[in-house]
Amino acid sequence: MADLGPVAWPPVPIRTERLVLRAPEPRDRAAIIELNASPEVCAYIGGPRPRDELERAVPEVPRQRPGGFVVDLDGAAIGIVSLERRDAGHGVRPAIGKVELGFLFLPDAWGKGYAAEACAAALSWFADAFPGEAVVLTTQTANEPSVRLATRLGFTEVERFEAYGAEQWFGVQSAVAAAQ
Repeated sequence: MADLGPVAWPPVPIRTERLVLRAPEPRDRAAIIELNASPEVCAYIGGPRPRDELERAVPEVPRQRPGGFVVDLDGAAIGIVSLERRDAGHGVRPAIGKVELGFLFLPDAWGKGYAAEACAAALSWFADAFPGEAVVLTTQTANEPSVRLATRLGFTEVERFEAYGAEQWFGVQSAVAAAQ
């Protein structure tokens, strides 16, 4: 994945009413493995990866990448939010060259508004760091909670298309729309 360009990383942790968005730390490794091994979490993104493979692949100190935040609730990682510029090797056709919002949360964190709170904070950070640049989001149409969240965050559906054997929802959030 291409990075976000010249931005200081990691930023000062972003604090919301209940959460902290911060760079990954060694204590987050178990949660990162759990996110990627969970059948529930990965149901709409190609399925879970084998836990033993993740144990070998995820470094002891998770990699810091510009645009990648761990979502912390009371000192524990409950999810991740990312804003990454997609290149041809890691993005679906309409997202290539654009910054895409992604998020994964542990099932115990679902239904409590954490994803909306964390994503809104990350989008606000991005709008300050990259004024005027739009953000895109792709999710399977079958992932109704993610489509609803995208709409709540101000994303407007641009198109639907087939990829990865499923219908995809593609939306854009312009910086102007996000500020309203």
